Amino acid sequence: MNASQAAAAPSTQYLQRPEGRIGYDVQGAGPLLVLVPGMGELRSSYRHLTPTLLAAGYTVATSDLRGHGDSDTSFTAYGDLETAGDISALIAELAGSAVIIGNSLAAGAAVIVAADLPAQVSGLVLLGPFVRNPPANRVILAVFRAMTAPLWVARMWKAYMPTLYSGKKPADFTEYRESVIASLRRPEYGKAFSQTTRETDHDPAEERIDAVRAPALVIMGERDPDFKDPAAEAEWIAGSLHGDVVMVEMVPEAGHYPQSQQPEITAEAVLGFLEKISHR
Repeated sequence: MNASQAAAAPSTQYLQRPEGRIGYDVQGAGPLLVLVPGMGELRSSYRHLTPTLLAAGYTVATSDLRGHGDSDTSFTAYGDLETAGDISALIAELAGSAVIIGNSLAAGAAVIVAADLPAQVSGLVLLGPFVRNPPANRVILAVFRAMTAPLWVARMWKAYMPTLYSGKKPADFTEYRESVIASLRRPEYGKAFSQTTRETDHDPAEERIDAVRAPALVIMGERDPDFKDPAAEAEWIAGSLHGDVVMVEMVPEAGHYPQSQQPEITAEAVLGFLEKISHR
């Protein structure tokens, strides 16, 4: 984020939850979109997508995950179910219903909200979505847990982030990565992130996906390194959803974060989906 963007950034607001606060911001006027980033990311991961959504006439709320960014680290539990509770509480606070745009872990959380509280969810946009656990590999899991140990998680995540941004990187990637790492260097936030990597379980999302009836858009980077076959994963997710509108968009030259790697393509897909469901 450059200096002019930082100057124009909306002020952080806080949602009070039983064990702490969730940091978020709200801009615009119109139907509500709630944007939630993935594990290890900040809500500014939507910095390139938000202006287009605002210009199209939407209210855009972007939220940090618990233990990330401007949210508190006082929580005792992290993961899909906990994030779903935070998203649901934010929607209730702001408008009562919304389209949820969730990346990675937050996509799984969005599925849970849509299944458990359908009146709150008018649509889902799932970006690089984890809605089920990947095949278990004990060696890879052990390496990842070692990488994300609190003592050196900031240094290791800085080295790992470029692999998740496979393909075209945002022009401001270096600056954004520094903001992520600066956040993780705060000891309590590094510990919270480490705890998130260990506690996150996508089984609750997979168990509920068949119950989702909200219209949905699945957006997957063609080079997403978190999936052995990103296209096959996107098609499985789409086939498991039962909304009257279910769409899939594969984004070229994008990894796990199409919203910042290819914001124009992502915005076009999102706006097309929103227009489509507004005329259901």
